[in-house]
Amino acid sequence: MFRRASKILAALVLTAAATLVGTTVGASPAYADGCYTWGRTLQQGASGEDVRQLQIRVAGYPGYNSQIAIDGVFGPATRSAVIRFQQAYGLAADGVAGPNTFNRIYALQDNDCTPINFSYAELNKCNSNWSGGAVSAATARANALVSMWKLQALRHALGSQSIRVTSGFRSYSCNSAVGGASNSRHLYGDGVDLGAGPHSLCRLAQQARYHGFRQILGPGYPGHNDHTHVAAVGGWSAPSCGM
Repeated sequence: MFRRASKILAALVLTAAATLVGTTVGASPAYADGCYTWGRTLQQGASGEDVRQLQIRVAGYPGYNSQIAIDGVFGPATRSAVIRFQQAYGLAADGVAGPNTFNRIYALQDNDCTPINFSYAELNKCNSNWSGGAVSAATARANALVSMWKLQALRHALGSQSIRVTSGFRSYSCNSAVGGASNSRHLYGDGVDLGAGPHSLCRLAQQARYHGFRQILGPGYPGHNDHTHVAAVGGWSAPSCGM
């Protein structure tokens, strides 16, 4: 907790310093990060691994009932997601990712690239090596990382109160043991079950539609009265929650 607080404070100080000297874009960010450090300002038309890394972090800001591609190409959808991310954190919302945007991302992530409020262990209570699912272990882990950043966006939108994860990645054996569907998104690493806590299951389901989740199953859907399920692929069904 102390390390995270120190990291957030350092990034905020650097962001403020950049603003005071009028620096909103530049050749390199002001803060070197333990996970990934961006080395250039990114805007529409850019491409490369640095764009893909940015897309992972803003995957939770695609707009209502939408997603952005994690493809390393900075197109209009990525620009819109960057703008929404900037607006969410009180930054100049120009759709250009420069030092202020990167410093905010640095403050939000741990050294393993997960957002500060979620972890790989939290999204994998089945096994530690991510194997045995419908995709390779590396793909399942990568899918879970994107889901975590979407959850971080959801958490921020809900007043930065905790979100309780009850299930994440499952191997086929784990999925069978809990009676999961044969085509469950848990097998792919992007499916996450959320339990009630500070927020009702319906509140979670309704807000998740704004944060990159396309499959949302909640109260009223068979077998989902005790949790809300979110994933990258699928549709909305939570009859007890209305529209």
